[in-house]
Amino acid sequence: MSSTIWSVDEHLDDILAAVKPLEPIELQLPDAQGCVLVEDVVVEVALPPFDNSSMDGYAVRISDVEGASEEFPAVLTVIGDVAAGDGGLADGRSVGPGEAARIMTGAPLPAGAEAVVPVEWTDGGTGGGPAAAMRAHSTAPEGASGEVRVHRPVKPRAHVRAKGSDVRPGDLALRAGSVVGPPQIGLLAAIGRSTVRVRPRPRVVVLSTGSELAQPGEELTGGRIYDSNSFALTAAAREAGAIAYRVPAVADDAETLRATIEDQLIRADIVVTTGGVSVGAYDVVKEALSSVGDDDAAGGGIDFRKLAMQPGKPQGFGSIGPDHTPLLALPGNPVSSYVSFELFVRPAILTLMGLQDVHRPTVRATLSTGEALASPPGKRQFLRGTYDAEAGTVTPVGGPGSHLIAALAQADALIVLPEDVTSAEPGTETEVILLR
Repeated sequence: MSSTIWSVDEHLDDILAAVKPLEPIELQLPDAQGCVLVEDVVVEVALPPFDNSSMDGYAVRISDVEGASEEFPAVLTVIGDVAAGDGGLADGRSVGPGEAARIMTGAPLPAGAEAVVPVEWTDGGTGGGPAAAMRAHSTAPEGASGEVRVHRPVKPRAHVRAKGSDVRPGDLALRAGSVVGPPQIGLLAAIGRSTVRVRPRPRVVVLSTGSELAQPGEELTGGRIYDSNSFALTAAAREAGAIAYRVPAVADDAETLRATIEDQLIRADIVVTTGGVSVGAYDVVKEALSSVGDDDAAGGGIDFRKLAMQPGKPQGFGSIGPDHTPLLALPGNPVSSYVSFELFVRPAILTLMGLQDVHRPTVRATLSTGEALASPPGKRQFLRGTYDAEAGTVTPVGGPGSHLIAALAQADALIVLPEDVTSAEPGTETEVILLR
């Protein structure tokens, strides 16, 4: 264990210098969700690929409906239907003078037509007024014929979605570094891409240590508590974009812990432990992993450190196994564990994903509280708080105790008191890390 006191920034820099983005792979679109693109995606086909109607109605020539009104409707001959998926009018016909084609939303604009009249502006071919148009349009048989009365004029290209009005061939659809979410998957599919080259979502293995830990749902016996850390950190890893695996709590036995971690390496891009990194007699993470680097087959090594921060002073970082899988050992108190995840593990996950911006957003906010906040000299303190964006204020939640998980559940921000600040009065402006 290092005797040097590390700063928060030094510890984070050490982690990010060692963690490298995962190698890119080609994935089918459904599997690429949440991943980061490694190449620009260029459009190969126009979107839409053809002029098409944005309404159910009639494709017409502008001159044929000029001056149309309720009193003096334009009467046009209906020469056929154009449905979505059709190539146009049957036999390649065009809309000529005095003619119209019944058209459905998304159907290609037939040759000769210059605009689409919404069905609500017509009689729907019933011979009546516009009130009957909607019912007529939905119930009329295919192969529409007869006449339609149009009660309003339209402008050129009205209700027509132009070919390439969304994107054109050669346009940049998505930049490298973009996260592939639902809208991006929709765009990729729309331009005909079935696969995409991305960095995969990191696989994160999370495990808690401690013989005192019981699983939620079990009966508590004397001296035992429920394991909350592994659940919270697994959820946090998933929220960060990782594929996360939670391992049931491991008892205070160094050999069991080491064997459990080594068994998990096959499915881990990063391992996160919580508990067992302090100075107690049963802090088995240090015992199990401090000498791991002495085993040439294991590779790497774990350095256990003291950080100038509160909560979260004891930390461990290094690598384990033949692939030098990164391992972050976090303290066991719930608040210490979660704050450490936000400060160190989350940036490591985002780095593995290939993102450039790996930090939570920060703002400056005014402390809103009835009493001064105290902070130990020489330590960077992270207090839980609720942030009011409209007022520009942050209100502390709960006390500084690292066991106060109920207060943590109410917080949406971390209040940062720097190392040289020992007291912060109400009205003081301070840095705030936004968690949501």
